Order: sequence, then C-alpha cells, then structure tokens
Amino acid sequence: MRILHTSDWHIGRSFHGHSTLDALREVLEALTREVSERGVDVVVLAGDVFDSATPAAACYSLLTDTLLGIRDAGARVVLTSGNHDSAARLGFQAPFLGRAGVHVVTDPLATGTPITLDDAHGPVHIYGIPYLEPALVRHLWPRETLRTQEQVMGHAMSLVEADRAARGGRSVAIAHCFAAGVEPTPQLEREVRQDLRQGSLDVVPLAHFDGPDYVALGHIHGRAALSERVRYAGAPLHYSFGEGGKPRGAWLVDLGADGLDAVSWVELPVPRRLVTLRGTLDELLGDASFAAHTSDWVCAVLTDAVPPHEPMRRLRSRFPQCATIQPDPQRRETDTARTYRERVARETPDPQIVDDFLALVRDGDGASEGERQLIADVIAEARAEAAR
Repeated sequence: MRILHTSDWHIGRSFHGHSTLDALREVLEALTREVSERGVDVVVLAGDVFDSATPAAACYSLLTDTLLGIRDAGARVVLTSGNHDSAARLGFQAPFLGRAGVHVVTDPLATGTPITLDDAHGPVHIYGIPYLEPALVRHLWPRETLRTQEQVMGHAMSLVEADRAARGGRSVAIAHCFAAGVEPTPQLEREVRQDLRQGSLDVVPLAHFDGPDYVALGHIHGRAALSERVRYAGAPLHYSFGEGGKPRGAWLVDLGADGLDAVSWVELPVPRRLVTLRGTLDELLGDASFAAHTSDWVCAVLTDAVPPHEPMRRLRSRFPQCATIQPDPQRRETDTARTYRERVARETPDPQIVDDFLALVRDGDGASEGERQLIADVIAEARAEAAR
C-alpha cells in the first residue's frame, strides 16, 4: 500500500495580512497530481485542516475541491482534526463521507478503532487520533489520570496497541501533538512556543509510538524524521519567514507484506519564495544583488541608525511583496560615560540641550543645519512669549 502523509494545511490562514488561499490551492493541486502520478492508495492528513474553528465559506470550497481531486485520482483519504480545527464542524457528516472514501476522524471515542483498508497483501489498519485536549476529554475515561497531553496520548496509544494485538496485521497511526525529539518551527505553532517560554511544554515521549509500522504526525510545520517510522510532514506552505529556506512537501510511505518498506520525500512547489534581506534602506533600494528578489515575499531588516522616512512605501516600489520590516540599527560608539540627565544638568544653552537630545534618541545623529535653525526659531518665539 502506498500512502502520502501530509498535515497542517491551515486552510484560511493569512500571511502578514495577505490571503493564502490561492497559493494553497496551487500547492494542493500539485499534491493531487502527485497522488495520480505516483499511484498513491491513501492520503493521510494529520490534523489542522483549517486554521480556524470557524473557517470562511471559501475555505470549505477549497477543501471540497481538493478531496474530490484526490478521490478522482484514485486514492482514499483519512484525516483527523487538529488543535486549530473544530472537531464538530470538521466531523459533520463523517459517516457519509466515509462511504465515499473520505474518512474523517474527530471523535475521541473512535480512538483505538481503525479504518481498515485492503491491498494485495491483506488489511492495513489505520488508527486516527484526533487532537486530544486533556480538559475536554478526561471525562470520557474517568478511571484514567489525564491531566497532560502526554498522559492523554499515552492512553490513546494504549487503546491502539490493545486493538493491534487483537487484530494483528499491518498498521498506521495518525496523531497531532508535540513529540520528543523535534524542534518547534520559528514563529509558528503559537501554542507550542508559548508553552516553551513558560516551561510547561507537554512533550509526548517517542516511546508512546512504538508498535505501528508507520506513525504520521502533525502539529510541527517543518518536516522531521524522529525515526524511520515516526515522522512529521510539515505544512504545505511557508507561513513564516523563519521557514523561508526549508522544503515543502509530503512523505511517500510504502508498506509491503511485512510492514514498512520505504519512505521518500515528495517536493511540492513554493508559489512565492520567502526571503529576509538585510541592509540600510538605500542599500536595499539600490544594490543590484537584491534584484533577484523583486517578486519574492520580503522581510526587510533595516540597519539604518536613524529610522528612515516611509520605509514600507519606498521598499514596495522595488519589492511589491514586501510584507514586514524589522528595525535592527547598527549601533555606533557613543559617549556612555554621562547620562542625558548629567548632560543637561550643567549650564547648557537651550539649543544645545535639544541637539543633545536628538543625538541621544537618534544614535548619535544630532540636529541638521536646517533643524538647528528651526530649533533656534522655536526657542526664540518661546522666550518672546514668556517675556510678554
């Protein structure tokens, strides 16, 4: 049996205020072509189908079109809900979809009950595990201690293992969690990174996934192989500049008569590259070496010591897809021996006080000649007003 493992489509997610629907449609159409050309039997989607629990109508249309395309290409689908999905909405009409070859697993009580598909070597049992939030599912198994996701996933995999032992044969498990041995993607998996900062990250030990011939994981947006048989496929699109240089694709998994035969990577297209460009505004606008990035998504790291005027408008004249600016001024050697308070405590002319202040907040750049004249005029007017 040939399986294509994908995850984290996040249909409806925006990128710096821009819709990603058209770009994602292009990638999912490419995925559908791979399904047809490579003779894929089953597409496994490991959670976070949508980016929101309440997706817009256009998101449902994209999902429907993609599922129809995969079925027309000859493959069945097994998908589970992730932490971004509404299990109730995603699982609506799941029994009817299953009869059409699209198996949607969103019910926690279905954990341990496989979707069984057959090939020339017999049955393959596919165990879908929807995202299990401990606070929302612990009442389903009141005899178990389920305070953390590690405990919940441990219990879920024990149900899978009990069923596997009774049925025998080949098996695949699908889960959406943060497994030990993988790093979170920069600027992504907001919940994961928040837990990391707070020291409360709920890590699922790799040993919990012992047993199945292959474990298809979702939740982390970069591809990762935790072992030969436990892998993350990552997201099909780049949703962060931190992922700009990393590949996008899916895992092609071949099961033979006795279990896992081979796993290979299938590249998917990147509709628009993401690049981070660094320099002063004048360098980014004038340097010929940046010409190759005029059609890319651009994160501009500006090193100007003084914030330039209207940088985004000027950058977009050369890089129409400039999405964000990150100031990172190059610091100069300055007089740090005296504080600003110490500088103005002495007998200092008012224009010099203003000049010193500008130099302080503009990293050494005091008033220009024109600014000095303006400052002198304002101070003179203020003194005249005070003398009346």
